[in-house]
This record gives sequence, structure tokens and C-alpha cells, in this order.
Amino acid sequence: MKTAFIFKRLRRAEESSNTSITEGTIWKALLVFFFPILLGTLFQQLYNTVDAVIVGRFVGKEALAAVGGGTAVYLNLIVGFFVGLTSGASIIISQFYGADNPGETSRTVHTALLFSFLGGLVMTVAAFLASPWVLRVTHTPDDIMELSLTYLRIFFVSMVPMFVYNMGASTLRAVGDSKSPLYILIAAVITNIALDILFVVVFGWGVAGVAWATVASQAESMIVVLVILATSRSCIRLSLRQLVITPHLLAKILRMGLPTGIQSTFYCLSNIIIQAAINAFGTTTIAAWAAFSKIDAVFWTVISTMGVAVTTFSGQNYGARKYDRLKQCMWQAMLMTFGITIFCSVFFWFTGSYVYRLFTTDDDVIAGGVRILRFLAPWWVTFVSIEVLSGIIRGAGDTFIPMIITLFCVCVLRLVWLFTAAPHWNDVLAVLGCYPLTWTLTSVLFWIYWVSGRWLRKHH
Repeated sequence: MKTAFIFKRLRRAEESSNTSITEGTIWKALLVFFFPILLGTLFQQLYNTVDAVIVGRFVGKEALAAVGGGTAVYLNLIVGFFVGLTSGASIIISQFYGADNPGETSRTVHTALLFSFLGGLVMTVAAFLASPWVLRVTHTPDDIMELSLTYLRIFFVSMVPMFVYNMGASTLRAVGDSKSPLYILIAAVITNIALDILFVVVFGWGVAGVAWATVASQAESMIVVLVILATSRSCIRLSLRQLVITPHLLAKILRMGLPTGIQSTFYCLSNIIIQAAINAFGTTTIAAWAAFSKIDAVFWTVISTMGVAVTTFSGQNYGARKYDRLKQCMWQAMLMTFGITIFCSVFFWFTGSYVYRLFTTDDDVIAGGVRILRFLAPWWVTFVSIEVLSGIIRGAGDTFIPMIITLFCVCVLRLVWLFTAAPHWNDVLAVLGCYPLTWTLTSVLFWIYWVSGRWLRKHH
């Protein structure tokens, strides 16, 4: 019954996928596209959040630290790299679709999906072998080492379904369908919650239970998105006979996506170094940072969703050669995102201590988490310009300069801070001070590049 309902909604979503991205009122088109992505991304975030709640409440703070500490940063590095590559496919698909080129759109979709399958296999093997080394390098405490390794190695089974699903969902969004991924994720989260309770609370499998629940949920998402693509009535229809890699399109995907993937990788590497510094403060601080990261993820979910929305909006309008709409989109997206960010900052400042109790009853962990939250939340507003401006610029086909700006600020400047300024204070906030510093400088540099206009002229 649930399956039939979901597929009916998915079919309606595809049929109602509209072309308002390239015509009509911009802010309305942006919001209609934005909100399904936002809800879908929030549901996706529930995967890890539910895992953290279940193990934190029913297993203990060591399990919470194992699921949400250094392991989460490591997983973000791997997944972030591939998601960066998928953004290249999404940009190309949206540009071909906006230019009304169904042949190249179809070939790009098939190339991207096969690439995601093969990439998932490679990532699974490489990440599985590297896990013990990564945990040692990040100074993972001995009391959570075994738990962390167990969680990671089971989680890596989900790499292929996760990558294929993300590529399929990106394809749907690239052609204007942001509702189908939402329905798929709602079903997957329901499955994940049910299996978390079954495997951890009933069977007592601990961190292994939440990892297997995630694997099953990701597999479900992959199967559904593939069925939707296979039964599509548009140029993104999936056919096994056409599932081949077209060399020039793969090269274009890599040229567009590799800078973003590299950027995401180095971004996560800097976070791993920061995580290693945080680990030095002990398990309580690790658990506090892990719990904060779940609150923090709500804000990043919202703001990154706007980045996805404006990238697709920019890609289709760039393909249709409607360049004025790109600039109008930027200002309207900027205003909306500033409003959302201010709301999130104020809301979590006052409610953070209550939210933390979803994850733990340990008073020391809660106190440490609130201290971190009230230090970083007021600075979230400095990141708005980065996400909106980089989204527009990438959608227009310029992914190299955003990578250079981000690598310099996020990687170089953060490392300079961590190895020069932070050691002068024996305080976790001194380590975390690198975030507001780099967000602010990155934002300034993106504004300078935007005002120069070179991001558009070089791609006319």
C-alpha cells in the first residue's frame, strides 16, 4: 500500500515538473523548487540524526562519539567528494535540458549513472581498507576505536546504493523535478527509523545495528530512483541498453565536477584535522561536538539546499541563454537565505540545551555542546554569500575559481590558524575559531569575483 502511494506521487511529481525555472517570476520558481529539496535534505539528515539519538539514548556516550565524531567527518570526506563529482553531471544535464537537447541529456544521464556505480565500488574498497589508519591519524580514543571501526566498515556497504541514488536524485532535480527525491527520502527515513529501533533496541546490535539500518535504507532509495528513471516519459529515461560511458561527456562531467569534488575533499580534510584537535580534549568534548554537529547540520542543510536550487536554476537559464535571470536569482536568493539564517541562529541559541537532550542525558556533554553552539551560531550569517554566489557561478559552468577560493581560505588559512594561533589557548573554542575567520574571508573573495563579472564573460 505504501509503495503504491509513493509511486503514484512520484509519477505526479514528474508530470508536474515544469519549465518555470527558465521563465516566470523568479522568486516563486525558486521557492517551488527549493522547498521539496529542503524537506528531502532534512529527511536525509535524519539518517544520521536518528542513529545518534538511538545510540546516545540506548547505548551510551561512547557509541554516540563513535557514530558522530571522527567517523562522521571521515564519511563526509568520502561522500562529499563523490557528491562534488555528481554536481558536474547535474550542471551539464541542466544546461543540456535548458538548451532543449534531449540526445545529449540522455547520454549524460546514462554516463553519470554507470560512473556512479563504478565509483561506488572503488570507494567501498578504498574506504574499507583506509579506515583503521584514518581513525589512528585522527587520534580516536581507545574506548571508542573498536566501535568506530565497526560502524564505518558496515556503513561502507552502502556506498554503491548511496552514490547511485544521489546521482539519480541529482538527475531528477537537474530537469526541475525536486518532489520525487523528497518522496523517496520520506520512505527511506521511515524504513531507517523502524530498523534502528528493531536492530538496536530490540536486537541489541549497538552501533552495528544503526549501520545496517542505514545500508538497508540506502538500498531502498537506490531501487526506487532507478525505477522512476526507467519508467520516465522524458529524455532522462533509463535504458539498460544505453547504459554506457560516453567518453567526451565523462570528460565534461569530470571537468565540471572534479574541482567541486576536490574542494569538498579538502574541506573535509581540514575538518578531520580540526576533529583531531578536538579529540585531544577527551570523549566528553567529542560527544558534545558530535551532538552539536547534528544541530549544526540543520542549518547547513537549509543553506546548502539553497545552493543546490540556485545551481540548477543557474544551469538551466545559462543553457537557455537567459543571463539576466541569473543575476536576479542571486539577489532574491540572497535575501531569502539571510532571513532563514538569522531565524536559525536565534532559534538554536535559545533552544539548543533542550535539543541536546534528544541525544544525551549527560550534563557535561550538554553544557559543552551549548557553549560550542553559542560561539558558532552567530557567525552562520557570514556563510550565506558563499553558498548563493558559488551556486550561481557553478551553474554557469565556472567550477575552477570557486575551488581555488575555497581551498585557499578553508584549507590554507584554517591550517595556519590551527598550528599558530590555536595552540596559545588550551580551549576547544580556540580550535573552532578558525570557522568564523575562514567563512568571513571566503565570503569577501566570492563577492570580489562576482562583481568582476569574469565568471559569466568567460563562459559566454
